[in-house]
Amino acid sequence: MLIKDVCPACGSNRHKKNGHTRHGKQNYQCKACERQFSGTADDYLIAAERRTRVEHLLRERLSLRGICRAVGVSLTWLLHCMVDCLTACPEDLHVQLPAQPTAVLLSRLEAEADEMGSFVQKKANKQWIGMAMDATTRQMIAFHVGDRSGESGKALWANMPTVYREQATFHTDQYDVYQGVIPAEQHRAITKKARKTNHIERFNHTLRQRVSRLVRETLSFSKTLANHIGAIKYFICHYNLARRGALPV
Repeated sequence: MLIKDVCPACGSNRHKKNGHTRHGKQNYQCKACERQFSGTADDYLIAAERRTRVEHLLRERLSLRGICRAVGVSLTWLLHCMVDCLTACPEDLHVQLPAQPTAVLLSRLEAEADEMGSFVQKKANKQWIGMAMDATTRQMIAFHVGDRSGESGKALWANMPTVYREQATFHTDQYDVYQGVIPAEQHRAITKKARKTNHIERFNHTLRQRVSRLVRETLSFSKTLANHIGAIKYFICHYNLARRGALPV
């Protein structure tokens, strides 16, 4: 077996054998900084182009093991890469707010809100995804994952940009929670025949088809709530950039 010449952390060539990895490969420990590494660590260096492809596939309807097979990476590496991608997403979801809003523009600001069901770990652990969309630009302006209580409704409202909370008119279904969260003068509870929430309902289908862990009757469900929220946020951030023309859809 070829032993790595230097420590990947400090560059020292002084190392010793230190048992085996859980995959049965020889493990080494640096005598200078005590970093542990595998004797074949060079085989796991992922090129930037390959990593970019993985980042793209994380937004498609593929399971994690499917991505491993398609790209040729280990599940352990993929999990670390996925966490890096999810944690790098900005809190503002890349929402492009109205530039120098005027009174006329603010009076026309409209948004749609809706919710959709999901689960984490098991179907008995329901996690409802509340979302809001700008009716004109089709950008997703906020989302929240929780139950169907008033507290979750308040959390969704708190996540929305200030300009929407103060000026936008919100169209929703007749779900009771919205009545106590959105100010009455800004709220329009409508029926589906009014077709004022059709854009966000269409996005619900897009989200469910593009994020594998949200597909109905799927085996690619989320095992942790943090990754569940992160995967939704990761897709929404890219979706908003695509709506702005910064990225391909």
